[in-house]
Amino acid sequence: MSIQRKLIKIETPPAQPGFLGAGHIARAVVYDNFSESDPFILLMDDMLDKKDDKPVGGPHPHAGFETVTLLLEGEVGDEAHQMKGGDFQMMTAGRGIVHTETIQKPAKMRLLQLWLTLPKENRWASPRVQDISWKNIPKVAENGLKINVYSGSLAGVSSPLANYVPLIVADIQMQAGVTTIQNIPASFNTFLYVLEGSVKIGDGNKAINSSQVGWLDNHPDNTQSELKLIAGESGVRVILYAAQPQGYPIISHGPFIGDNQEDITRLYQEYRQGKMKNISSSQRILL
Repeated sequence: MSIQRKLIKIETPPAQPGFLGAGHIARAVVYDNFSESDPFILLMDDMLDKKDDKPVGGPHPHAGFETVTLLLEGEVGDEAHQMKGGDFQMMTAGRGIVHTETIQKPAKMRLLQLWLTLPKENRWASPRVQDISWKNIPKVAENGLKINVYSGSLAGVSSPLANYVPLIVADIQMQAGVTTIQNIPASFNTFLYVLEGSVKIGDGNKAINSSQVGWLDNHPDNTQSELKLIAGESGVRVILYAAQPQGYPIISHGPFIGDNQEDITRLYQEYRQGKMKNISSSQRILL
């Protein structure tokens, strides 16, 4: 008998002023409870409505994890590479890289950026950046259901993204009253973040609504499970994140993730000594 995934927790993360100044609203969707959210370290929903020409952002380092970015609206990036609405990027910071995100003109954008741990054996992997443009995202569309699969496999299609941590990221859009049942590994830690509308999960009566997060139960079984979604009366757009927990504690400080405090100290020293370099064209993979 197939395992039916159940909704076990609903959260409503508050929207707060962001660090980019006026016009930046940030919502911490996943934050500060890694023992339960493993392998998800952090997920930020950043909304920017910038009205002036004052530059914001800039170069900054990362190491010890991966950033997973879904640009929902607008444009972001530098001269080397610019993301547009619907594009997706996974940056493996690994042993250390300097990343530049600068916005120099009026802009309206919204992006979801996830921090994903690396397996302990791959913590210091060679840095790389994988970019998938909107036109190359695997898509499914049928009977009031649209699914864009950015990472992993779902609904019979698979992303070309290479993963250290098994990860599913999918944008699911459903018209009012539509039901879908999708298979995901039973052991994957899984949550859904609703962008618009509402959705019920499984056979329960509780719905998660716009700007809410729903966490599912997970199981140690190395098998598939069924995720049943029922769209509310106004339909739904929801982002699914599901990934295999890694089971190793981490230390987080600023832009760095390590296995212990000594790692963090070393990473700050390497950054100050200029050992972390900007992303190069040889490290960028266009999919």
